[in-house]
Amino acid sequence: QVQLVESGGGLVQAGGSLRLSCAASGGTFSMFNMAWFRQAPGKEREFVARIRWSGGSPYSADSVEGRFTISRDNAKNTVYLQMNSLKPEDTAVYYCAVATTAVPTATSSRDYGYWGQGTQVTVSS
Repeated sequence: QVQLVESGGGLVQAGGSLRLSCAASGGTFSMFNMAWFRQAPGKEREFVARIRWSGGSPYSADSVEGRFTISRDNAKNTVYLQMNSLKPEDTAVYYCAVATTAVPTATSSRDYGYWGQGTQVTVSS
């Protein structure tokens, strides 16, 4: 059973930075395509960024492109989300997830079958 634990969330002022981490256990992490999603109150969960099992082809949503960077360390079974130039609209619970589809370009939450419990990110104006 794959387990994911996110950390690194918190309260930050607009323009600040945070780095989220997601530690995985219970599977072969180096084979997982991974992603970050977020969900703000009253809104649907939305795709943020994804990365392939090899660390290649990182891809971010337009809303965070140029500000957020996804990366991974397969030796540590961990995926990261570096968030810079944060905005109040980035406030949400952030989740990491493991893809359960073979499609490497998946951005729908339906294509991800294992989820962490989430970590809260709050950006004040």
